[in-house]
Amino acid sequence: MSKIVTMGEMMLRLAPQGYKRFVQADCFDATYGGGEANVAVSLAQFSQHVVFCSKFPLNPLGDSAIAFLRKNGVDTSKLVRGGERIGIYFLEKGASQRPSKVIYDRAHSAFSTLRAEELDIEGILDKANWFHFTGITPALGQNAADTLKVMLNACKEKGITVSCDLNYRNKLWSRQEAKQVMSELMEYTNILIANEEDVSDVFDIHPADTDIEKGKLNISAYKDMGKLLLETFALEKVAFTLRGSISASINEWSGMLIDKDACYTAPKYSINIVDRVGGGDSFCAGLIYALLNGKTGQEVIDFAAAASCLKHTVEGDVNLVSVKEVEHLIYSGGSGRVQR
Repeated sequence: MSKIVTMGEMMLRLAPQGYKRFVQADCFDATYGGGEANVAVSLAQFSQHVVFCSKFPLNPLGDSAIAFLRKNGVDTSKLVRGGERIGIYFLEKGASQRPSKVIYDRAHSAFSTLRAEELDIEGILDKANWFHFTGITPALGQNAADTLKVMLNACKEKGITVSCDLNYRNKLWSRQEAKQVMSELMEYTNILIANEEDVSDVFDIHPADTDIEKGKLNISAYKDMGKLLLETFALEKVAFTLRGSISASINEWSGMLIDKDACYTAPKYSINIVDRVGGGDSFCAGLIYALLNGKTGQEVIDFAAAASCLKHTVEGDVNLVSVKEVEHLIYSGGSGRVQR
């Protein structure tokens, strides 16, 4: 079995019930999530050995977050405890023409204080095949960026495949900061995963004749953008999520995988969204699983897109679906008929 390591911050998510706005809320539903943690949980549902590398406060909220990971099959044996608090984000779920809104409360979180010397790097990476991170982690401050770079250097020395979800967040850092740091981290990256907005914001590379707000995607332009990224950063593969936003409730969804030899595009799904948070993370997990399990290029992108399609129907940040369920969607076409 493959061993996969993900590293990043896990947060407490607080959201008004249903589709209430913040101003209407008199209580909040609580769950946990975060880019790399979501990938870890999703991969655990696919029966993979996945280790989550992070830092949690030594208090009941930290205990609860770790229990959530353990309940969902993630290896938490290498987590660090300490720091002041767990990061929080508030989510107001959008509907129809009203977009979702996110408010972060993550300053001085335990993870932002994590130092490389606190980690058992040799133990974490022992027998590991894959390491995954996102652009959110280095955006959390110099300390997080430095710790990540130490881990990436160790991965490079050990020949471990590294994937990066670009995941640009303008509430965390500027485009200029992101471009400088992420360009440097591409030196350690084998597989880049992104959407067109992130590539445009971070690397100033834009797909021609595309307007996601109107659901208009120029597939050939994505192929050209992927080839340019491959050449610029000497990557092995580039994967794009392809989202056409009809409204906050209805999206068209697909994906593309590009390597030096070919380009593969997944079928398009029309999704009535239950919860879109974690959609990109579930795509990453599907891609990693399919690549590690020897699927062909077309099978890889089909699996990643289908896994992520299903995530949009699951409440919370994490994708609680099995390999069998993903494969059923791929081969059945997703009629949604009751299974008896």
